[in-house]
Amino acid sequence: MLELKNICYEVKGGSRAKILDHISLRIKPGSFTVITGPNGSGKSTLADIIMGIKTPTTGKILLEDKDITNQNITKRAKDIAYSFQQPVKFKGITVYDLLNIASGELIAPEEAGEHLKNVGLNPDDYLAREINDKLSGGELKRIEIASVLARPAKLFVFDEPEAGIDLWSFDNLIKVFKKLKKEKKTIIIISHQEKILKLADEIIILEKGKIKSKGTPNTLLKTITGENHGA
Repeated sequence: MLELKNICYEVKGGSRAKILDHISLRIKPGSFTVITGPNGSGKSTLADIIMGIKTPTTGKILLEDKDITNQNITKRAKDIAYSFQQPVKFKGITVYDLLNIASGELIAPEEAGEHLKNVGLNPDDYLAREINDKLSGGELKRIEIASVLARPAKLFVFDEPEAGIDLWSFDNLIKVFKKLKKEKKTIIIISHQEKILKLADEIIILEKGKIKSKGTPNTLLKTITGENHGA
């Protein structure tokens, strides 16, 4: 499905800073992968490179054996759906408008409503609402995820979906991710939350821009949670 080959990413400044250092990994079709690690390890940068927001300094990105390394974000968005760490607000756009834009076609209110139900929102309360500051962080995050799920994508990438939401909303997100895993969607999530880590088929730990280790929750979870508690 997705393969990264020797990905490096450097930022030019007073001295060159290497954010990602020869990252190589394969994401299998239908797999649920969680990328974790300490702050500053390069997790969000890696997500941005997969989506095409950033271009690697060196290395290759293959999607279904096709080289997409230099493909722009607009073309890449046809195959990869991306959920930002902080949801984007669209003044003057309703939730229904956003779901139509995400799906790439005009969809019936009933279909749009199903996407909202999947993230625990009542369509009657939200379809006609404008996406603005009157919505809470949890509401915005779930609406964004509903729009991501409305996309006919091959790969879904979520950058810290737990950021800025309340516990009730987070528990609803876990239900969404369990459903996606059951449906064999190909998922990459950037997260350090234990409940999300437990869902993974594979956990990838980044540290200082490198892959420190890879494995299943059974082999890595105690190490990860021990490090978090010790921090």
